Amino acid sequence: MDYKAAGSPKKGKNQPRHSEHNAHGSGKKPFGARETKAELLARMKAAAEAKKDDA
Repeated sequence: MDYKAAGSPKKGKNQPRHSEHNAHGSGKKPFGARETKAELLARMKAAAEAKKDDA
């Protein structure tokens, strides 16, 4: 009998099986690295202003 194979299965390693093809900072992502929180907030505020002006 193969005692090594007996017992409960091993838990996962808690990591993805593959890397995403469009991960932030990779060569395939045309927009480059992830933006900072300040840049994101500025972009969101500008979009809200533009939407408010259109209405």
